[in-house]
Amino acid sequence: MRASQFFLSTLKEAPSDAEIVSHQLMLRAGLIRRLAGGIYTWMPVGLRVLRKVESIVREEMNRAGAIELSMPAVQPAELWQESGRWEKYGPELLRLKDRHQRDFVIGPTHEEVITDVVRKEVKSYRQLPLHFYQVQMKFRDEIRPRFGVMRGREFLMKDGYSFHASFEDLQREYRNMFDTYTRIFTRLGLKFRAVAADTGSIGGTGSHEFHVLADSGEDALAYCPDSDYAANVELAEAVVPAVVRGASSAVVQKVATPGKTKCADVAAFMEIAITRMAKAIAIVREPSGGDGERFALILLRGDHELNEIKTQKIVGDFRFARDDEIVAALGCPPGYIGPLGVGNIAVFADRTVATMNDFVCGANEAGFHLSNVQFGRDLSEPATVADLRNVVAGDPSPDGKGQLELCRGIEVGHIFQLRTKYAEALKCSFLDESGQARIMEMGCYGIGVSRIVGAAIEQNHDERGIVFPAAIAPFEVCIVPMGYTKSETVKAAADALYAELESAGVDVILDDRNERPGVMFADMELIGIPHRVVVGDRGLADGKLEYKGRLDREAQFLPVADVVSFIKAKLCNA
Repeated sequence: MRASQFFLSTLKEAPSDAEIVSHQLMLRAGLIRRLAGGIYTWMPVGLRVLRKVESIVREEMNRAGAIELSMPAVQPAELWQESGRWEKYGPELLRLKDRHQRDFVIGPTHEEVITDVVRKEVKSYRQLPLHFYQVQMKFRDEIRPRFGVMRGREFLMKDGYSFHASFEDLQREYRNMFDTYTRIFTRLGLKFRAVAADTGSIGGTGSHEFHVLADSGEDALAYCPDSDYAANVELAEAVVPAVVRGASSAVVQKVATPGKTKCADVAAFMEIAITRMAKAIAIVREPSGGDGERFALILLRGDHELNEIKTQKIVGDFRFARDDEIVAALGCPPGYIGPLGVGNIAVFADRTVATMNDFVCGANEAGFHLSNVQFGRDLSEPATVADLRNVVAGDPSPDGKGQLELCRGIEVGHIFQLRTKYAEALKCSFLDESGQARIMEMGCYGIGVSRIVGAAIEQNHDERGIVFPAAIAPFEVCIVPMGYTKSETVKAAADALYAELESAGVDVILDDRNERPGVMFADMELIGIPHRVVVGDRGLADGKLEYKGRLDREAQFLPVADVVSFIKAKLCNA
């Protein structure tokens, strides 16, 4: 590709509303341009990167035995009503009506559509297993789209769906996809981790997320450096502490703590460690079976944070209590509430707080806390003790092989064992060997193709711009001639190198624009091209060209005859 026949549109400064590095650099490098909130045009440079990611994903999915198809982006509401997600999905589902006032949606995902295809086409166990996938633009009406392509409303996604006669076969395909995704992200040249995850609104019984590791990641991950254990903090288990609660001879004391409503402030005021604090969180459990809302307390150690996903699995659907509800139930404002003397109010204790001895908690009286509180003596043992908190660095690894550490990641892939959730709702069945009708087992496998581009930049950048891995860079090599329009010697050498690299199958761009060298260098570094060759009269006089890798500190001079073989070796080792 010659730059004069291409379209480069770089900016010296990113727009002020670009919040994170990838958003800023994608705009500055001309990869994308904003059309509306969360909706972007992929410019020629960005599209080249996107297509390279898509190509690797497609190659590995085909290699794994999946079959590509293409499903409509516009889906009839009846399918979503049949699955039960018409109301459950919420406002992110973009609904519309056609000219006949029939309801449709712009698909954010395609479980309903693919299940409808399979229930109409597949009748016998002999036709199973099947795995279909597509690469398609999706739309989710995010309430606050931000971070460029990282959390946009329109995005390119690879979504795949498998159908099986047995759970055992679903598990086989799940392992196949785990290995396939591992190959994909390895080929993309990204540092990543696969972590056990919550199934969320998709449903099912098991899932793994694939995260590109980056300090800017929205997700907190827990992993053990001494083993293969890794999980999203939402799911990572905080194991039962290996301590035995001791007896206490100290009596409960009421301590005045005026204006101290946070655990850290109370601990500092009382000159104790925050690990001696037990904080109570007031919740309201949503109606279940018509028995009305139920006020309850959750107890955590003072330095721990509530894990809402774990808690929901224990207490059911809940919300945090309002201030007026807390006052009505406990007679005091938030910040001073505790588990003593609460009558029939349910108390759910985290595993760690249940082992605490002589702890400090709210006195259910404004301006006061209690010290030296003991379970079994001053208040009943909690009826429910469970894992309700987020893990922290230093917690024992659930596999017993070391301690947990935390890092941050950007989710770019997710695989699910859906089991029979959608197949049952849409009556997707098959006849087994004995002629009996059975519901199919399903798997679901997604990759955020456009999100990978942003995640790769978050992980790979410096003060000069993007540092793309070679596999997804818009071009593998750039040739920057000094005085292309002024020196016939430079022009001839640059053209010859360009032709030779193209013949060798190298994805190369020749910057033949009539620009100053500084502009060309800055543009090629900003765009993130891994390898640069400079052609100049001075070097040619010595029979050499200047090579510099994107992250190299210094350039090196190579004999003209050796440049192509040198570049090819670099690309093979990337």
